[in-house]
Amino acid sequence: MRMYDIIEKKKFGEELSKDEINHFIKGYTYGNIPDYQVAALLMAIYFKGMNEKETLELTLAMAKSGEMLDLSDIRGVKVDKHSTGGVGDKTTIVIAPMVAALGIPVAKMSGRGLGHTGGTIDKFEAIDGFSTKMEKDVFVNSVNDIKIAIAGQTANLAPADKKLYALRDVTATVDNISLIASSIMSKKIASGANAIVLDVKTGSGAFMKKEDEAFKLAKEMVSIGTGLNRDTTAIISDMDQPLGRKIGNGLEVIEAIETLKGNGPDDLLELSVTLASYMVKASGKVKTVEQARELLEETIKSGRAIEKLKQLVENQGGNKDFIDNIDLFPKAKIIEPILAIETGYVSHIEAKDIGIASMILGGGRETKNSTIDPCVGLVIEKKVGDYVSKGDVIAYIHGNDINKTKIAKEKAISAYEFSDIKPKNKQFIKGIITKDEIITN
Repeated sequence: MRMYDIIEKKKFGEELSKDEINHFIKGYTYGNIPDYQVAALLMAIYFKGMNEKETLELTLAMAKSGEMLDLSDIRGVKVDKHSTGGVGDKTTIVIAPMVAALGIPVAKMSGRGLGHTGGTIDKFEAIDGFSTKMEKDVFVNSVNDIKIAIAGQTANLAPADKKLYALRDVTATVDNISLIASSIMSKKIASGANAIVLDVKTGSGAFMKKEDEAFKLAKEMVSIGTGLNRDTTAIISDMDQPLGRKIGNGLEVIEAIETLKGNGPDDLLELSVTLASYMVKASGKVKTVEQARELLEETIKSGRAIEKLKQLVENQGGNKDFIDNIDLFPKAKIIEPILAIETGYVSHIEAKDIGIASMILGGGRETKNSTIDPCVGLVIEKKVGDYVSKGDVIAYIHGNDINKTKIAKEKAISAYEFSDIKPKNKQFIKGIITKDEIITN
């Protein structure tokens, strides 16, 4: 089998066979096929597309390119959750304790962030002593004992995806639905979950800027998961402004703690409970998402969810006192207000610019070797629809470097737009896609 023939076949829009897809994934992973040939194939895929069968086979081939985690020693249905990313997205920290508090195993493999936001691991590490380095047997035993563990992804999880993504990034072939869907789902399949709930963001701060494109991606991923015998659901949610009010690793953990104590922002609570409801339903514990929602809300009211977070933190070497006393979190040296430059209603907040401001401060990574600062970030005081007078505080910036704080502050100010007319309320959750139906709001 020749790579030349595979490239030519896709160049003319023909369907690639399972063997052809496996050949190019295996060959590229092991260094037997050069970058320039794979780049040519990626460009052919970009323009000619892949059908459902091809996308499924590509996903499975990438998942099998490295370690396939076997979580069969964990009792019960393992449900994983994945977000396509956004600004202020700390839902895992809220969801995982709620679901685990209901006795449902949460075996979460998470990563670090690259770009304007920190990953779940970066956020948890704002808690003194917390570690996600766990041997598999410790990970499995933790989930069986306390129903929850958060571990870092192994280096050998879907290595083909890592190589392909790096090549897509420099050949302008990132934004193809089949390639995006297979990239995300290959890691989820390799992680060993029985069911998967996806949070697909859309808007200015999301990877999928247009709503119809977000729906296409969600449908594609649900189709892949279903085709590989995983109960898969996708929720499409708004990312036209930051989620919640706190952006930055330590600040986001604090907001997640506040949410689990019943004092969090409405948008973060609503999204977390919606995602978690589908996780609980997929576990088989209840028959409807409405029943799941009631149980999840009770974990917050009763304090069981926050107690489960403490248990998680203590089990992984962290100081659980941080959960009871948020003043223990490290604080930035510089905390300055950001003032409204106009009078009127906040009509738009460019979420991406807020994320970039956080990255400039040290809350994200410009390169793989960048160091995360857990103290820095922004606290949003005014969101879309709020009325402000010129000079009112619209946000606070938290920084540790004078020059970085100044640059980030200018970026954050430019993210705000104002209007004399109050903007219409936008639907926060745009739709829900399962294997059986598409619900649009």
